[in-house]
Amino acid sequence: MLKDCKTVWNNCLRIIRENIAEQSFKTWFEPIVPVRLINNVLTIQVPSQFFYEWLEEHYVHVLRKAIDAELGTDGRLEYSIIVDKGNDKNKPYVINIPTSSKSANGSHGNGKDTKVSVHAEKYKSPFEYDSLENAHLASYLNPQYTFENFIEGDCNRLARSAGYAVANKPGVTSFNPLMLYGGVGLGKTHLVQAIGNHIKNTASNKFVLYVSSEKFTNQFIDALKNNNMQNFTNFYLQVDVLVIDDVQFLAGKERTQEIFFHIFNHLHQAGKQIIMTSDCPPRELKGLQDRLLSRFKWGLTADLQQPDLETRIAIIQKKLQAEGIFIPPNVIEYLAHSVDTNIRELEGVIVSLMAQASLNRKEIDLDLARQTLQNIVQHVDKEVSIEIIQKKVVEHFGLTLEELRGKSRRKEYVIPRQIAIYLAKEHTEHSLKSIGYHFGGRDHSTVIHAIQSVNDMLKTDQEVKAAIQSVQKQLKLKMVK
Repeated sequence: MLKDCKTVWNNCLRIIRENIAEQSFKTWFEPIVPVRLINNVLTIQVPSQFFYEWLEEHYVHVLRKAIDAELGTDGRLEYSIIVDKGNDKNKPYVINIPTSSKSANGSHGNGKDTKVSVHAEKYKSPFEYDSLENAHLASYLNPQYTFENFIEGDCNRLARSAGYAVANKPGVTSFNPLMLYGGVGLGKTHLVQAIGNHIKNTASNKFVLYVSSEKFTNQFIDALKNNNMQNFTNFYLQVDVLVIDDVQFLAGKERTQEIFFHIFNHLHQAGKQIIMTSDCPPRELKGLQDRLLSRFKWGLTADLQQPDLETRIAIIQKKLQAEGIFIPPNVIEYLAHSVDTNIRELEGVIVSLMAQASLNRKEIDLDLARQTLQNIVQHVDKEVSIEIIQKKVVEHFGLTLEELRGKSRRKEYVIPRQIAIYLAKEHTEHSLKSIGYHFGGRDHSTVIHAIQSVNDMLKTDQEVKAAIQSVQKQLKLKMVK
């Protein structure tokens, strides 16, 4: 009787489940999808490269056991790795890789080459194309930046809503130009490229162009050098949606500002959409012509702020979902509380954590998360981490971390706990809510009460003052007077 891939894989799963822990099974095997069974080769689809590497590193032998039982010793396994999920126009970018030699057939080598199927645009200078139709290929947009994977929160809701309105009606809304501003790593580039991608996918007749201000400047300089200004200007005047990133870098470049001013005017008067990003609002931009700045204010200016706790948790969950990785909720909360600077750094920590787990052959847990943060995010706190403060406090008072973070109201626990909370507020950048989380999930009002209690005790209780100074001395911090 012919076997189908789903039946074979389900039978394999029963064998695998008997040989590994239930949590590991849920994390590493439930997300796998059987794809096909051809010539005794079972192909399974995994969510990411990291996922594939983990399976090969940790579960190759149990996979071999399952394949032997279902397909015999001649059976083989092949991975289909999702690298890019694609979109309505582009097929997913998938890599098909046979298992390693040690698991494919029980011997060295399997005589099979890795097959790679890739969809990618060729990015050329816009001046290399002989027609506008061909130039449509050079939008310079990253297809992975979409509204679907842009996490909305209070920190960016206005910007996202305006961006979505522009994406659906480019050049028609009053949000023209649309200026988005904010600090590094807060999602400006992601959002403006999501707008561009949405327009390309829903209005294929429109020419969308994404360009950084630095690239625009370099193109302008090349056009001047090669006496090619007419082609340069004509090219930009044909754009339907111009997305220009980091306009603050046009500061001080008078001739570049001049040509951009004329292009801006023409596009705006023709009802074309202009989208820009900056690291600050137009009123704070220095080194730009007043007439250019006044035009930046014609439409809507919206900011992107540092993500709040809930948004950071959602970002982590979305990133893990894309990678097909499970991390315990307490680790997600710890990461979200500990990294509150920007989205880019938060995503970098997640990647580092997954790499640490893979390289050290460890499951991702709270201890590994703490270790990873200590190694790569030294500047999350001004000088020390909450964990270090807690460690020094319990050493000074002869307690355990569980007693310090626990719920007991005994005085010998309460005062050290309040001192640790006070020091965390004084010497780290954590919010009250974040500090409360690190002390057993207490709310911000409890944290405020602890800080006020220590301030009161410092005025009259010399023992408390001496204890705080002792911990500060060990941490090499500025001591209270």
